[in-house]
Amino acid sequence: MMKQLIPPVLRELAERFGAPLYAVGGTVRDCLAGFPLGERPDWDVSSPADENELLRCAERCGWSVRSVFRNTGTVKLEKDGVQCEFTRFRSDKYVRGVHAPSEIEFTDDIRIDARRRDFTANAVYYEIKADALCDPLGGAEDIRKKIMRTVVSARKVFGEDGLRLMRLARLCAQTGFMPDPEAYAGAREHAALIEDIAPERIFTELSLLLSSDLKHGDPEAPYRGLCVLRDTEVLKRVLPELALGDGLAQRADFHSHDVLEHTFRCVKYSPPEIRFAALLHDCGKPFCYFRDGNFHAHAEEGKRIATEILTRLKAPKKLIKETGELVAMHMRDFNLQMRENGVRKLIAERGELFFPLLALMQADYSACKDDLSPAPAAVKWRAIYDKMEREHAPRSLRELSVNGRQLQAAGVPAERTGAVLHELLLLCAYDGKLNDKDKLLRYAAKHYAT
Repeated sequence: MMKQLIPPVLRELAERFGAPLYAVGGTVRDCLAGFPLGERPDWDVSSPADENELLRCAERCGWSVRSVFRNTGTVKLEKDGVQCEFTRFRSDKYVRGVHAPSEIEFTDDIRIDARRRDFTANAVYYEIKADALCDPLGGAEDIRKKIMRTVVSARKVFGEDGLRLMRLARLCAQTGFMPDPEAYAGAREHAALIEDIAPERIFTELSLLLSSDLKHGDPEAPYRGLCVLRDTEVLKRVLPELALGDGLAQRADFHSHDVLEHTFRCVKYSPPEIRFAALLHDCGKPFCYFRDGNFHAHAEEGKRIATEILTRLKAPKKLIKETGELVAMHMRDFNLQMRENGVRKLIAERGELFFPLLALMQADYSACKDDLSPAPAAVKWRAIYDKMEREHAPRSLRELSVNGRQLQAAGVPAERTGAVLHELLLLCAYDGKLNDKDKLLRYAAKHYAT
C-alpha cells in the first residue's frame, strides 16, 4: 500500500540514493492507520547515510534545497510540489525539559534512531526502494491497537522534552489513539516541564489540537485532545485559569456539566474558526466564582482573562482582539430580553463579528445540555439580520449609501466625518428607508455641516 502513496519524485530519489532511504513518522503512521494522506503531505525521510550524500543525490535528481542544518543532519527539499525533510540516523541527549537536543551523535543503527523519537506509532520505517516496512519498536501493532506508547520509558521521553506533553494530546486528537497507562503516568509526573517550553510552541500545538478535526474529519478530535490535556494535568500548567473550572458545578436547570466539561463541549460543537473563543468563552467563571461566589460579570472578566491568556501564548494580535470581543459578547440576550433596535445596533457596529458570535452562541447553547436544536437567541438575531437585509438597512459602513468624501462635499468638517458616518449608520440600521443617498446628504447638511 505504501508503494502507491510514495510520490514518483521521492521514489526516484530513493532508487538513485546510495544507501537505504526510509519514510518515517506521521505519514507512515497515517498510512498504516488507514487515514487519507491529503493532497500534499509532508514527507519525513531518514537514512544512515549523511546529509552530504543525500544533498548530492537530490541535486542530481533536480530537487531544490530549502535549508540545511548540518548539526542535526537535516536537509529540507522540494520538487514538483513535494516537500521532504531528510534527517540522518542519530541519537539525541537533552537538558531536562528543553525542546532542542543538547548533544547529537550520528549512528547507522535504525533502532537507536527509533528510540530518539517520541511514540512508537511515529517510529515505523518504510524502506522506499525495497518496498518493506521496518518496525524496530513494535509501532505497527500499537497503530493497530490505536495506542500512544513511548519509544522508551515515559519518564525519559517526557523528561527530555516538555513539548512532547502537548504533542501527546495533539496526536491523540488527530489520530484517535489514546495514551497507554505508562504514557499517562509519565506525562502527569512531568507536566510541570511544559513551563520550560516557549509559549509560541505551546500556542502552535494548541492551535493544531483545536483544529484537529480537520486532519481526518473526526468531529470528536478536539474534545478528545482537551481531555488528554486535562487528564495528564498539563492543562493546569498551560491554562490554569481554565483548569479551575474542573468540578465547578453550574445550575442544574441550565447545565448538565461542570464549567470545564461545558467548555470542552462548547469547543466540540463550535466551527473551527471560533475554537479559541469557544475554549475561553467561560474562562471568567472560575475567577468570578472564587471572588464573588457567583458567575455574574463572567463575560466581562472573561474578556480580560482571555486577552491575558492569548497574549501570554503570543497569539496573533487579531486573534487576541477578536477572541476577547466574542467572549465579552457571548452572553448578550441570553434571556431574550434585548430589544430589536439593540440587536440592530450591535449588527451595524460589530458586523464583522456577527456570524462568529452567532456560532459561539449556538455552541454555548448546545454545550449546556448537549442540545443541538437552534439556540433561541441565535434564531432571534438571525431573523433580525435577515429583516434588515430585506429593508436594505445597512449592516456595515460598506452598505451605507454615503461615504466620507460625499459628506465633506456636503459641508461636514473632515474631523467629524467618522463620527457622522457612525451616527448615520445607526440611524439607517433602525430604519432602512432612510438609507438613501440624497436623503442622507440633506440630513447631514442640515444637522452636521458648518
